[in-house]
Amino acid sequence: MKKIKFGLAYQILVGLVLGIIVGAIFYGNPAVSTYLQPVGDIFIRLIKMIVVPIVISTLIIGVAGTGDMKKLGKLGGKTILYFEIVTTIAIIVGLLAANIFKPGVGVDMSKLAKGDIQKYVDATSEATSHSFADTFVNIIPSNIIDALARGDMLAIIFFAVMFGLGIAAIGEKGKPVLAFFQGTADAMFWVTNQIMKFAPFGVFALIGVTVSKFGVESLIPLGKLVISVYGTMIFFIIVILGGIAKLCGASLLHLVKILRDELILAYSTASSETVLPKVMEKMEKYGCPKDVVSFVVPTGYSFNLDGSTLYQALAAIFIAQMYGIDLSISQQISLMLVLMVTSKGIAGVPGVSFVVLLATLGTVGIPLEGLAFIAGIDRILDMARTVVNVIGNSLAAIVMSKWEGRFDSKKGKEYINSIQKAA
Repeated sequence: MKKIKFGLAYQILVGLVLGIIVGAIFYGNPAVSTYLQPVGDIFIRLIKMIVVPIVISTLIIGVAGTGDMKKLGKLGGKTILYFEIVTTIAIIVGLLAANIFKPGVGVDMSKLAKGDIQKYVDATSEATSHSFADTFVNIIPSNIIDALARGDMLAIIFFAVMFGLGIAAIGEKGKPVLAFFQGTADAMFWVTNQIMKFAPFGVFALIGVTVSKFGVESLIPLGKLVISVYGTMIFFIIVILGGIAKLCGASLLHLVKILRDELILAYSTASSETVLPKVMEKMEKYGCPKDVVSFVVPTGYSFNLDGSTLYQALAAIFIAQMYGIDLSISQQISLMLVLMVTSKGIAGVPGVSFVVLLATLGTVGIPLEGLAFIAGIDRILDMARTVVNVIGNSLAAIVMSKWEGRFDSKKGKEYINSIQKAA
């Protein structure tokens, strides 16, 4: 009999279920909050601790690695432009879906003690009082150390992008600096892995406290969130990615047929990296030049996470809705701008959606504790966004090959016919 591996995803799910049970049994008992809240706070603080080092190191590596436009040439410029356009569309679709379906509406989070939520409401009000011009001015830090200490994510992002371009510009002399940040990123990913081992306890505590305060009915929006995420992902694949495929003379249906096995594996493992070699191999067989595939697909794993960015946009608004925070248009634009950058360069890191969401939530004053609601079902949501990421990156290789005028249509037709015959 095959031994079932009790991985982190299952541990978090068990923590969620046990937290709900404990909260339901001791509903209305303040002792739950007394004993469990510190455990939840420790988890939140551990996550906060790693945000800035991960964001700044991965951004600098990503920008420095693609910042030399002369080296990247025409293909590099086109690819990055395409990635930015598609991921921005994904963010907009996520924001629209959250505003239309309102999955977070349904829980009265106002029962929280004033100390728990008021600071976030105040932060949101303060952000709203700033003019649009002030927002842009404040993106540029007057003191980067101060920005790092305050966790001012927009200022940190601006500095990281400029610094990354500087490293790329000085060539050989910048390699030791790049190696330092690569080492920092690798070390912080290890730290993230260790912190995520504590996630089941953090989720147990935070959900237990929440359910003890609000009752089991507070968990109803989770079902709405799953339905909203899956429905929006399907819409994005069929309408947006399908539309892009049609525009460039490709077939999304053919692509799904080619990658059928890889999509099932990516969905079941919730990891797009497990299928990277096979996706590259199949895209070459389909008619994409080897050099285009070798550049576009791996770069897409960092810069073209359509499913992840869509989910993060939707989840951020979901949490705001749960807390009754109505984000203005300017705040949602700010959210979109942050996601456009923070979602880059972070593929394959366990718990990375937590990190990106945390960085994103903080910039617009959304309560970070809301992450506890989605931690337990993150695996289910991750499976859907992984499929979208794989399809999006595979399609990008076809789009770039056709844009360069180097796609081998004859080879593609022969490969499709061989697959259909084999089926």
